[in-house]
Amino acid sequence: MRRTSLEGADCPIARSLDVIGDWWSLLIIRDAMLGVRRFGEFQKSLGVAKNILTTRLRTLVEHGILDTAPASDGSAYQEYVLTPKGRDLFPVLVALRQWGEEHCFEGGRGSTVLVDVERGRPVRKLELRSEDGRLLSPADTQVKKRGRSG
Repeated sequence: MRRTSLEGADCPIARSLDVIGDWWSLLIIRDAMLGVRRFGEFQKSLGVAKNILTTRLRTLVEHGILDTAPASDGSAYQEYVLTPKGRDLFPVLVALRQWGEEHCFEGGRGSTVLVDVERGRPVRKLELRSEDGRLLSPADTQVKKRGRSG
């Protein structure tokens, strides 16, 4: 079954999901952030079929989230590396991780924890704050159409 494209949607969430909305893509991006670079490494880590992995990697490259580069060891292989656009997904993955830790594990704790490398301490929960520093909830926000100049 073919998915409906959300490429032309007005909603930025819908457009984002059009690019990265399936679990394989997000898990590929997660692994790339953890240092996975080669097709075989992605396949081993994810246990995904080669045809699905090929399609997802191609889509992520086409959308500028991953790029291909010659293998760092000088071999004939190519590697996949995150682009700045791909690295910008880091807070999205952290938000999903933190939500999953809180809501998908008994006692609100998974078997891994995201830590600050410099301090060795767990990363604080992400918060959405206003320009003046107030903590915001969904009730404190609304989506507005931009004017022609903005």
